[in-house]
Amino acid sequence: MDVLLRYFDGCPNWRLAEQRLRTALDGTGHGDVAIVLERVETSSDAGRVGFTGSPTILLDGVDPFGHPGAPAGLSCRLYPTADGLAGSPSVDQLVEALS
Repeated sequence: MDVLLRYFDGCPNWRLAEQRLRTALDGTGHGDVAIVLERVETSSDAGRVGFTGSPTILLDGVDPFGHPGAPAGLSCRLYPTADGLAGSPSVDQLVEALS
């Protein structure tokens, strides 16, 4: 399994997303899977890779939380969770995406 976490430096949520993703990977028997971090530095880079906000998590190249037609750009991304909008998917949401 390939796990990629895209972010930009101005996003305060990507480190939390990385922690939650590690917890979810460990909890689903994927503790040996590396999380590859990819910093998106410019709007041009965002458009080129289809970066729809930070943090973006790709599992085998697929964004399990993506929305078709979402604009690319350097922005913080919000995720609907059981506790309301948050800057990162919950561990439970990540476990579900990994299953």
